[in-house]
Amino acid sequence: MINAISPIDGRYADKTKELSSYFSEYALIKYRIFIEIQYLIQLSKQISFKGAELIDLNKQAIYRIFSNFNQIEAEKIKNIEATTNHDIKAIEYYLKNEFESMGLSEISEWIHFGLTSQDINNTAIPLSIKDFLKDIYIPKLEKINATLKSMEEAWFNIPMLARTHGQPASPTTLGKEIGVFAARLNAQIETLKNLPLYGKFGGATGNFNAHFIAYPDVDWHDFAKDFLLSLGLERSKPTTQIDHYDNLAALFHNLQRINTILIDFSRDIWTYISMDYFKQAIKNGEIGSSAMPHKVNPIDFENAEGNLGISNALFRHLAEKLPVSRLQRDLTDSTVLRNTGVPFAHSFIALMALEKGVSKLLVQEEIITADLSKNWMVVAEAIQTILRREGYPKPYEALKELTRGAGQITMNEIHQFIDKLDINATIKAELKDITPFNYIGKAEHSF
Repeated sequence: MINAISPIDGRYADKTKELSSYFSEYALIKYRIFIEIQYLIQLSKQISFKGAELIDLNKQAIYRIFSNFNQIEAEKIKNIEATTNHDIKAIEYYLKNEFESMGLSEISEWIHFGLTSQDINNTAIPLSIKDFLKDIYIPKLEKINATLKSMEEAWFNIPMLARTHGQPASPTTLGKEIGVFAARLNAQIETLKNLPLYGKFGGATGNFNAHFIAYPDVDWHDFAKDFLLSLGLERSKPTTQIDHYDNLAALFHNLQRINTILIDFSRDIWTYISMDYFKQAIKNGEIGSSAMPHKVNPIDFENAEGNLGISNALFRHLAEKLPVSRLQRDLTDSTVLRNTGVPFAHSFIALMALEKGVSKLLVQEEIITADLSKNWMVVAEAIQTILRREGYPKPYEALKELTRGAGQITMNEIHQFIDKLDINATIKAELKDITPFNYIGKAEHSF
């Protein structure tokens, strides 16, 4: 671990170990074996080749090649690959060896029948992503979003000074501002759940040339569609030798938006902490600064922001590069696809940091209240709006002269201004009832 080049497998190895079941070299090999076995079984149901009945009779034993697969078996494949210099062919040879050891050599040549490498890769990788999203990523993201909704509800009625352009603005509530992020996340989570994942299955150049030359009466395109649907994937069509990856690019863009929302959230919370709107619960033994003993740094939000940025840079490259391939294919997608798990890992590290960070937030309501109390100028909008309603001449200009660039304006100064207005006593009383604490409109919940 300490010698790892990437922090994913070094410093953060304990946080990302779950991901190795989906994105490691071992996981990729295992997913490929699963696809090869599933294909062979479906093939034996589609065409009556010699020995096809043996597959059905030995189906459980064949499945055990996948279910019992382990690191030792993976090393066998890597050893074969050292000779073949071709990863998919190494898996094909491994499976043929396994079939021969099971007494099924008669059907071993039907393994990988008519396929090209990308029929396996462009099915295995989307399937691994699909499983990761369902098993790990979406549940974690939904848990964080549920926490945000809880914070929104708990703090919904805490009036807070808003800041637009960094300057005091019409008041809002703390909970509603958290709810903005919850609503944004919720929309992207729904998009993520409804984005179909696609696989490519069509032979050397996408036309099932080998399949149709051997069995011209079979509708191989229909076969491929049903095969991929059985795995929970849609089928890309038509394609070259490889998937066009447009749908994978759409997924990566969706994940970029999620990351961007969380970067925005991290920066806002960081800023609120710097304004003392939040304190952070202290953990015994932790040190904030090697030189300044007093510091409690917002490191979780900084860690999240940094990892989300790295993740977005990689998702952006994947989304821009993968859909581009020379003619019917070049090999650039292969090495890029091997990095699919890296941006997911950085996103996942960020989600854990955010989970930890929000759990330590302690609202300092008295600080939020004091900030509002110092900024009575924010009721100027309310006053000039009512004066407009009443037909008072040039109310905006009158309030602008009183408040713009004037520094702190007190309640007394506002009330003295109201007293001088040529309006009836009822309207003056209405204006004096307005405070920074009740001029908050009617906020909407995210749910």
